[in-house]
Amino acid sequence: MSIPAAYDSHDALGLAELVRKKEVTELELLDEAIRRAQQVNPKLNAIVLEMFDEGRRLVSAGLPDGPLRGVPFLLKDLAQPYAGFPLRSGSKLYERYLPEVHGELVRRYLAAGLVVFGKTNTSEFGILPTVETALYGACHNPWKPDVTPGGSSGGAAAVVAARIVPVAHGGDAGGSIRIPASCCGVFGLKPTRGRNPMGPHSSERGHGLAAEHVISVSVRDSAAFLDASAGPEHTAPYWAPPQTGSYLEETKRPAGKLRIAFTHKPLLGGGAEDADCKRSLEDAVKLLTELGHECVEAAPPVDGPTVSRAFFATYCAGVGGELQLAAKYLGRPARPSDVEPTTWLMGMIARTGFSAADFSAALRQLQAMSRDVNRFMEKFDCYLTPTVGKAPVAHGALGAQGREKTLQELVSRLDFTSALKLPGMLDKAVARAFGFAPFTAVGNVTGQPSMSVPLWWNDAGLPMGVCFTSRFGDEATLFRLAAQLEQARPWKDRKPPVCAA
Repeated sequence: MSIPAAYDSHDALGLAELVRKKEVTELELLDEAIRRAQQVNPKLNAIVLEMFDEGRRLVSAGLPDGPLRGVPFLLKDLAQPYAGFPLRSGSKLYERYLPEVHGELVRRYLAAGLVVFGKTNTSEFGILPTVETALYGACHNPWKPDVTPGGSSGGAAAVVAARIVPVAHGGDAGGSIRIPASCCGVFGLKPTRGRNPMGPHSSERGHGLAAEHVISVSVRDSAAFLDASAGPEHTAPYWAPPQTGSYLEETKRPAGKLRIAFTHKPLLGGGAEDADCKRSLEDAVKLLTELGHECVEAAPPVDGPTVSRAFFATYCAGVGGELQLAAKYLGRPARPSDVEPTTWLMGMIARTGFSAADFSAALRQLQAMSRDVNRFMEKFDCYLTPTVGKAPVAHGALGAQGREKTLQELVSRLDFTSALKLPGMLDKAVARAFGFAPFTAVGNVTGQPSMSVPLWWNDAGLPMGVCFTSRFGDEATLFRLAAQLEQARPWKDRKPPVCAA
């Protein structure tokens, strides 16, 4: 079998097995991944930092004998530092930032034998559910290049869907693994809060909203990667309930008969219901019922408007804190020209738009919702929603246009804080974001594990995943269910028009 054929027909675990059997070498796999990147990335703009020589250095130095030895791998340009290489977070603000040490998650990936050879495109600071940055430009969806691959891990989902790599690193603070997995027709799981490490320079991210893991073609790869990376850090404020066995082994076990709540009605933002979303959900419920599961139409108790406002306030606080702390790195205060207008406006809101008391109240509102959802989950093994609120949208569709865009740019550039009181100054932007992503953020607030599974494509040929969220700490149920769905309706051979395979 040729190297390209072997690469096409195996997932990450399969490639690692070929290396163990000495049927291929680590360098042959890396060279094939680089060839694929050079072939299709010009059409995608998904890889924004080439680390090809670093990948070759890792191979020549000798890789650890880990479970993923020799598998080519791409990191997201956000959150996880790789020593000596830029960590720009999709922003001009950190364009020259070079971390001196690896992130703990990177260390665990390298110990598993992975070969890092680049970084992928993301929205600025991972804020938006699309990837269209001033620094890197738009990342294109392999299924249709003029629509979004989703965000913020859009580059990761695009490289996996286009078969440059079988797995890529992502992060999720509001849906940023699951949204792009849905938009690109691949599998994405957000683990339980505290399951994967955030150190050594962070204790948590996004006030506990953020989790990191991978986007993959196969379910078993996601499970194997979590086996390799999961585990507590003694510096972390959150510890996930320990998993007693292997997640990979869970994918081989029967799912059993699950009681699954489902709804297609948006949980956040108050947006309109979407026909494609409803069809994707009905299709999933039909399949689940055929597989023997009990599906009950019921929604977790979420006060959409209240939770949306509290979630947005929490995000603004995080952005404001980031801009304030960036002064230490810059040697001066951050300026409007350092970041995109939306980012600066969110920072302005954090500085002048609400008080510390408002922020504390927002956190308590989110905690109250978490308690309500956890009580709801006492009756169900998981709940099911569409992953996104509509099919992948065109580039620019979630951004301000015309007079609204001009006003945002002017207010941002002049730091005109009084303008924040203008009616609708940011309301429209928030409504657009939640209109596209009205489901996933609930799992970030509660910390529950949640996954997007690619079961359905719309009439335009665009993938629209469905999202399953289980009880806190219970990734095992999700992996068993995902493996069952993958067997019942395989998706790995559904390849997009822009594809290296």
